[in-house]
Amino acid sequence: MGSSFFLFIGTLLLSCFLVHCGPLSFQPLTPNFTATFLMFIDTSGAFLSSPNGTFKAAITNIKSQERSYYFVIIHSNSHVVVWSANRNLPVSDSAELRLSVDGLALFDDSGDPIWSTKPFHSRNTSSSITSLQLLESGNLVLVDDFNNSVWESFDFPTDTVVVGQRLPVRKSLVSSLKDDELAEGDYEFFVADNGAMLKWNEMTYWKLTMETKVFRDTNTPVEYMMIESNGLFLLGANGTKIAIQLVLEDLKSPDFRIAKLEENGHFTVKRFSDGNWLSEFNTPSDSCRVAFTCKKLGVCDGGRCSCPPGFHVSSEENGSCAPTDRNLVMPASCNASLNANVTEFGNRVSYLRLENGMDYFANDFNEAKMHGANLSVCQNLCSKNCSCLGVFHDQSSGSCYMIENFLGSILRGSDSDRLGYVKVISKPSSFDPTDNSSEKSRFPVVAMVLLPFSGVLFILVIMAGIIWLMRRKKLLENSGKEFGGADSYSSGEFESMSILGLPVRFDYEEIRVATEYFRTQIGSGGFGTVYKGTLSDGAVIAVKKMNRLGAHGKKEFCTEIAIIGRVHHVNLVSLKGFCAHRGERFLVYEYMNRGSLDRTLFGNGPGLDWRTRFEIVLGTARGLAYLHGGCEQKIIHCDVKPENILLHDNLQVKISDFGLSKLLNPDQSSWFTTMRGTRGYLAPEWLTSSAITEKSDVYSYGMVLLEIVRGKKNSSFQPPNDTTSQSDISESNMLSPSSLGSANQPIYFPLFALEMHEQKKYLELVDPRIVGHVQSEEVEKLVRVALCCLHQEPTLRPTMANIVGMLEGVLPLGTPQVQSLNFLRFYGRRFTEASTIEGDREVNVFELHQQNRNISSTTSSSYNSFSYMSSQQVSGPR
Repeated sequence: MGSSFFLFIGTLLLSCFLVHCGPLSFQPLTPNFTATFLMFIDTSGAFLSSPNGTFKAAITNIKSQERSYYFVIIHSNSHVVVWSANRNLPVSDSAELRLSVDGLALFDDSGDPIWSTKPFHSRNTSSSITSLQLLESGNLVLVDDFNNSVWESFDFPTDTVVVGQRLPVRKSLVSSLKDDELAEGDYEFFVADNGAMLKWNEMTYWKLTMETKVFRDTNTPVEYMMIESNGLFLLGANGTKIAIQLVLEDLKSPDFRIAKLEENGHFTVKRFSDGNWLSEFNTPSDSCRVAFTCKKLGVCDGGRCSCPPGFHVSSEENGSCAPTDRNLVMPASCNASLNANVTEFGNRVSYLRLENGMDYFANDFNEAKMHGANLSVCQNLCSKNCSCLGVFHDQSSGSCYMIENFLGSILRGSDSDRLGYVKVISKPSSFDPTDNSSEKSRFPVVAMVLLPFSGVLFILVIMAGIIWLMRRKKLLENSGKEFGGADSYSSGEFESMSILGLPVRFDYEEIRVATEYFRTQIGSGGFGTVYKGTLSDGAVIAVKKMNRLGAHGKKEFCTEIAIIGRVHHVNLVSLKGFCAHRGERFLVYEYMNRGSLDRTLFGNGPGLDWRTRFEIVLGTARGLAYLHGGCEQKIIHCDVKPENILLHDNLQVKISDFGLSKLLNPDQSSWFTTMRGTRGYLAPEWLTSSAITEKSDVYSYGMVLLEIVRGKKNSSFQPPNDTTSQSDISESNMLSPSSLGSANQPIYFPLFALEMHEQKKYLELVDPRIVGHVQSEEVEKLVRVALCCLHQEPTLRPTMANIVGMLEGVLPLGTPQVQSLNFLRFYGRRFTEASTIEGDREVNVFELHQQNRNISSTTSSSYNSFSYMSSQQVSGPR
């Protein structure tokens, strides 16, 4: 008896020792392996490590006080979970993970399989699984007897991707429900062939390219997303072409980087360094843009949540908003019993209107359900659809947007002209959704009284409608022709056009009243005259009356402005709407109260400080980069100049007039048929038969950048703050600005900037008004970027996305290629000669070409013959 007792105790102790001392394996595991949390309790459930210990596979609980366990992969140093097998089905601490020749499977206490790799094996094979390996990249892999990978955890991402992991197109990350929990939430990061987007319950609320730091390099269809040591990339063409990129600081060992869809709906990129997490990227930058940030129907304003008027915070709705009137209820999506009861008891559907300036997060991403509809038609469409929970109606365009299935948060402060209406059901006090008595008998009696009257009323409405349409048609036939007879104008035709993204259509009389009959002119240019106006709601606008357009028909005009209307970026002027009245066209923009950059930059007042100039430089670069690669279709501005760079409060910079030049489709993005632009900013290729691409905008940007440094036009009669002695000037530069001793001599500043760059005398280039308030290194940065933009060969110029990277310091500064800048010496010489001889008379570029056909130049490019820019505008005032 005693020996049996001691034998039992010894066996128990040995068993406990074996259970609690399961070894962590650094080698691949072979079949017939079993793991539970209790078997590896001393290693916190970890049973397999990557070769260098960077990652561990474990069965563990996320919160120590809870008894819910998951099969996960963990980054060892940060303890962050990067992958989970059973995030929606937690198990107990005694659940078993079994590796067999058929694959890997997780079983609960009752022996039922919770999760298995077998249904997802990459190929049908009769070969057996020989090992389970955790690679140093964090990828968990099953290998067969031919050493082929049969299943990989990288192919089944959860909410996180690590460096080297691919997220293929049409795959997504799904957020966790709450912080420190693994169960799936409602947010999704989805990779599509045209980019990546954030979704909530299948509704898009943000696109990756809407962030200023994210740029589209090419229109290559996306095949997968990957995070690397130097950034996040969406790649195509078998990984050989970058479609979209987010440039980040180079990752240094042993730092660790992940991209994650957080439980709050934000997509983040962060780095683990020296024991701390550092945020490198967080989108949306405005938390109000997240779909459910203020719960159901909550209004988000500057990060603060409240309920709209007529609603209150409801404890029954878990803090969401509900109607203040207790007799009103918001229906659930396609609630069959509630919709049936509404019909039975004669209850009616009604709509509670939201305040002006409120909009729904999904409206900017969804196409309207109907165009040219009045409010009653829009609401009636919603009333007949049990999945519809509300509508937004645009009174100007008649566009009807429907909220279906799920109701998220509301945005306040929107400049949209859409008005929101929330669907509610009013019921009598005796209404009881559970009552199934014989009250149905009331319906036939009511129907017998109302149906005959309704039929007569319906016929009268139809007849009145027909008469109205006939009169309207006759009126429109007499209203004249558009553009001198190109096509007949009809506001009804504009209303009925179904074009995605078509902005608000203003009535002509509304435009006239807003501008006080075009009283205050605030600008003019090649595309038209701009007037200041104020709408009835107090919003200040800028109305551009168009002089000429590339598209003459209604359809073409609407298509172009729809594309412009869909372009949204913090550094681009927002198009609020349009007006078409007979042969006249008007574009309505947000008003920029500080005017254009040229007024501030070239004025006689105090000069802009260097920090402000840099912010203007950076904001302009970001806006152009978005036009070139961030929006749906590439837009080449074709007229980048200070007059088209507008300033708002706190000198916020925005680019105007984009999209008004030729809009390039993917099949014609390498050419441009009509020469436009302004003297001093046109790239050399404009005056040849060479292709016009986005690199032409880069050249113009470089010219603007030099003017921002100097504070004056590149071509002027005022010499720079030059202290260079006459004896220091080389013979090759005798005709350069630095050799001019008279204040009446013209100078060509880009050439002077090239010379000072060669001599490393960058402070000679600074606006005299801020001399002493800027460091040489700061000036060098902008000058080097500008000269790289001015390369005569377009292929040598950087992209605007790379320029942003250089300005932000995430990319190294480019090195100007002097050989491709020698044409500036010819420009400078001819500018000096032409300015002296011709004075203010416009110089014919092609005459000069003829005169100089036999002149030898230091450049060998084909651009030389036409590269001279006159002192007058090439295409007239802008």
